Amino acid sequence: MNNEKRAILVIAARLLDYPADGIKELINDIEELVENLIAATDIKEAIRQMYQPLCNFNDTEIQELYVETFDLKTKLGLYLTAYELGDSSRRGSALIKLQKIINQSGFERTGEELVDYIPMLLEFLAVAPENHESNHLQKRLAVAINYMSEHIKQQNPYGGIFKMLMKHIFPTPTKEEIEQLELGREKADLEELPYPIMYG
Repeated sequence: MNNEKRAILVIAARLLDYPADGIKELINDIEELVENLIAATDIKEAIRQMYQPLCNFNDTEIQELYVETFDLKTKLGLYLTAYELGDSSRRGSALIKLQKIINQSGFERTGEELVDYIPMLLEFLAVAPENHESNHLQKRLAVAINYMSEHIKQQNPYGGIFKMLMKHIFPTPTKEEIEQLELGREKADLEELPYPIMYG
């Protein structure tokens, strides 16, 4: 994986994490990464077009959009094993295996998210050594990211991030890989939560 691909992974990870510090600071950080890590002019422009729709929101609006997009609709949840296994009892052991892979690569997790939190896994891939484990994780993420790209509403400002990842980072999943995802996941996980989360 070349440096530009690694940079795209980091940028996507930051954009898909909760915008706790507000949109302006987030975009400033992203722009700094673009300038410092991306050499190709066309890639720089593609990244700017990707995050530009997010700039139309104020801090409260972007946080509300984030929650509406990723927290209320479990079709677009940001946890890898939830896509693969749903509520299956196998999810616990899958999380343990994932933690072991990350630990063995010398990657130190921060924050309180589960080990299968997709933004964190994108950052992990950006620094992980290329081996069987990281290549397999990349294929697993490809299936989940592709699924999210296909299910996010067309007008959602976050949609461009998934399209960018599928175009520049992840291989298109095979029909068999997609079918494996559908077979392993509990259908109940795809239902929307029955209540809204309100901001105070």
